[in-house]
Amino acid sequence: MLCRCSLCCERALTFDGNINLNVKFKCSTDQAKRSFCHAANSIFAKLGRLASEEVIIQLLKQTCLPILLYALEVCNLDKRSLQSLDFTVNRFFMKLFKTSNIEIVHYCQNMSGLQLPSVLLGSRYQKFLSDVPCDVYS
Repeated sequence: MLCRCSLCCERALTFDGNINLNVKFKCSTDQAKRSFCHAANSIFAKLGRLASEEVIIQLLKQTCLPILLYALEVCNLDKRSLQSLDFTVNRFFMKLFKTSNIEIVHYCQNMSGLQLPSVLLGSRYQKFLSDVPCDVYS
């Protein structure tokens, strides 16, 4: 297992006069989402409604988001996986603010300065690619 993500290798063999072997890696984020939910539910279990929303969001940023994003910056995730990670964070905010209105959730995320995982992973992936030496395949 790499980065607590299971990698599935899908091989496609096509024949059109030539034999082409395409290898596609797909990174599953299920374990990362489970760990995030476990950490977030632990925060709710310990603090309940005693702490303010600002404190809970700060704990989310410091403890839960690193669990969710751990080592995913090296994976070029597809749009569906990124939306799934965003949905996980959005559900946490829905639970925190007791709402199902996504506009309220986005407003609260903007006001608290929280960036969604899709935004964070996009910038981290670009930084990872810039840090990789160019002559790695030569």
